[in-house]
Amino acid sequence: MGMTMTQKILARHAGLDSVRPGQLIQARLDLVLGNDITTPVAINEFEAAGFDRVFDKGKIALVMDHFAPNKDIKAATQCKQCRAFARRFDIDHYYDVGQMGIEHALLPERGLVAPGEAVIGADSHTCTYGALGAFSTGVGSTDMGAAMAAGETWFKVPSAI
Repeated sequence: MGMTMTQKILARHAGLDSVRPGQLIQARLDLVLGNDITTPVAINEFEAAGFDRVFDKGKIALVMDHFAPNKDIKAATQCKQCRAFARRFDIDHYYDVGQMGIEHALLPERGLVAPGEAVIGADSHTCTYGALGAFSTGVGSTDMGAAMAAGETWFKVPSAI
């Protein structure tokens, strides 16, 4: 039986001719997404691991869309940490008050997600980009932190119904 679209995307991003359901692979990423809730945890993990550079400043998107404008000091602190990280690494796709919106609508509107791409985001709604013909899935902040440094992550190839 042939591969599903998801399996074809994952195979290509893993540099393989084919993959099968249940297989563990390492795949390169086209975009790593974080927001103002999940990115601070990812930054903490990134720094705890001793990473000192991001894999590609043009393939990371940080969207302040849950707590911006800030509702309290804690929310402001989280956004400040994201802002400082974006400045430190000159992240191309950092969206703050006045530029942001709902992250899962904003990224396609900005042309940051396209068919055939592999996208992870530290948000459960990241799978939205499947509607655009991309492989996309939510991950934990620890995986996001590592992916910001490595530009790849592991996947268990999904089966299809």
